[in-house]
Amino acid sequence: MHIRILGSAAGGGVPQWNCRCANCEAVRAGSAHARPRTQSSLAISADGQDWFLLNVSPDVRQQILAFPPLGPPAGKQRGQGIKGCVLTDAEIDHTAGLLLLREGNPFFIFSTPLVRLWLNRYLPLEPLLENFARPTWRELSLDHPTEISENRLLVQPFGVEQHVPRFVTTAAGPADGSVIGLVIQDLKTGGNLLYAPCVGSLKGPLLSLAEEADAIFLDGTFWSNDEPLRFSTRTALDMGHVPVSGPQGSLTWLAGLPAGRLRHRVYIHINNTNPMLNEVGPEFRLVEESGVRVGADGDLFAF
Repeated sequence: MHIRILGSAAGGGVPQWNCRCANCEAVRAGSAHARPRTQSSLAISADGQDWFLLNVSPDVRQQILAFPPLGPPAGKQRGQGIKGCVLTDAEIDHTAGLLLLREGNPFFIFSTPLVRLWLNRYLPLEPLLENFARPTWRELSLDHPTEISENRLLVQPFGVEQHVPRFVTTAAGPADGSVIGLVIQDLKTGGNLLYAPCVGSLKGPLLSLAEEADAIFLDGTFWSNDEPLRFSTRTALDMGHVPVSGPQGSLTWLAGLPAGRLRHRVYIHINNTNPMLNEVGPEFRLVEESGVRVGADGDLFAF
């Protein structure tokens, strides 16, 4: 399986256009210790030719231009390497990029029924795209796996949280399938990727599925629970993101997973205020010394 981090930042990217936090200012100043980052998305492929996007950020055009295998094949005037997209939630920073794919060829969109419902009710993506690229929507079920690439890639969604996007104003009752993680298995090699960009707590299937993973790409949005209080009235946990640091933070758990078959432990979906983005800071060093990688745009993995 081939994996490319298209975007490693949370919503807004780094620098965020309306932010003067230390990281955003460092990137604007051209610091060698803070990298510019686009909004969160991965590209995966079993053969290096047919690619699937895991979430589709508003920065997808820039991300495609930075990674030519997603664009037109050599020798063809038009075309694309993108065969489909898999959505883990309905958040704007994970779905707005679908509109930018309207100029391309037909592709598949995989999501839970609830995510599809919300996107059509509040952000009418499906009827808009129907008049352009005409994508085919396929359902992701928490009860059984879905094959997204014939005889090669199998996706098993799992629930990580029930969290309602801020633009959804009429939600009532259970929100099953609102936020999911993905286990993607390469049926030829047996390799397993666990992808969970939004995790509100360390519990349930996430813990058991991590034990069988070759690579884990995990929510690294905030360093501490009170970090968002600098610009919001909500904590990290209130926003549906388990913090990286602290005794109940994700770093302690992620670093403590037995090596076994686990080759890659990577933080993605990192907010612009997170101090671990400073590559000469103590937070960055702690993460790296714990055997975990602070993911960055353009990072490549294969297993």
